[in-house]
Amino acid sequence: MVVEVITMKEENKDTTKNIWRRIIQKKWFFPALYLMLAALLLSGVLWYQNVNKQPDALDEDRPESANELADDQFDEDAEAVMDQQEVIQMPVVDNEKTEIVTKFYDYSAEQEDQEQALVEYNNRYYQSTGIDIASEDDEAFDVVASLSGTVTEVKDDPLLGNVVALTHENDVMTYYASLNDIDVKVDDEVEQGDVLGTAGENLFGKDHGTHVHFELRKDDQEMNPEEFFNQPISKLDEALKEQKEVTEDEANDEEADTEEDEENADEKEDTGEKEEDDEADVDEDDIEAEDE
Repeated sequence: MVVEVITMKEENKDTTKNIWRRIIQKKWFFPALYLMLAALLLSGVLWYQNVNKQPDALDEDRPESANELADDQFDEDAEAVMDQQEVIQMPVVDNEKTEIVTKFYDYSAEQEDQEQALVEYNNRYYQSTGIDIASEDDEAFDVVASLSGTVTEVKDDPLLGNVVALTHENDVMTYYASLNDIDVKVDDEVEQGDVLGTAGENLFGKDHGTHVHFELRKDDQEMNPEEFFNQPISKLDEALKEQKEVTEDEANDEEADTEEDEENADEKEDTGEKEEDDEADVDEDDIEAEDE
C-alpha cells in the first residue's frame, strides 16, 4: 500500500514536470514572462511616485502650510516693489484744460518741433531745456508735484519768476518755474499730486502769458518730459543708458575717422616724398646725359 502511494506521488511529480516542460517549450512563454515582469516593475515605480507625491498633496490642502506662506510673502514683496515705482505725471491737475506751448529742444526732433522748442528773449533765441504748460483760457491754475519727493530749493529768479525744485529717488529732479504763489518751503516732504503753487508769468516766457515751466532731470541731465509722462521712473535709467551708448559710439566713430585721416595723411606724405625722390633721380639722369 505504501509502495502504491509512493508510486502515485512520483507519477504526479513526473506529470507536473512534464506539464511545466511543455509550457516552457511554448514560443509564447518567455515573451509572456517578460511582459508580466515589466508590468510588475512599472506598477512598483508608479506606486513609489504616488507615495512621494502624497506629502505635496497634503501641503496643498493645508491653508497655513509653509509653502503657501512663502508664496504669500513673495507676492507681498512683488507688490511692494511695484508700489515704489511711481509713474511720472503732468504737473497740473487737469490735463484737458492745459496745453504744452513750448517743447523740449531735441536735436533729433523734426524741424517743426525744434522751432516750437525755441524761446525768444531780448532779440535772441534760446533752446528750451523743459516744457511750458499754459491753460487754454490764460487763467491761473494749480501746479502740482509730478512725483513724490523733497523740496530742495525755493527762490525768486528775475527772469524765470518763482522757482521750486524737488529731488526724488534714483537721482531724479523736477523743476517748476514761472510760479505765482508758492505753497511749500525747503525740506518739505510732498506727495505726488500735492499743490506746489499756482502758475504765473515771467520775463523769459512772457509771450505765453500765465504758464508753468517744467523740467525733468536724471543725474543732472535734462530729459524730454513729454517722452516720460505716464512712464515709471525706471524708464529714465534706460533712456540715459541708451544716450550714453550712442554718445560712446559716436565718439568711437570720430576717433576711427581721425585715425583714418591720419593714415591717409601719412600715405600722402610718403607718396609726396617718393615723388620728390623720383624727380631727383630724373634730374640726375638728365645731368649725366648732358655731360656725356
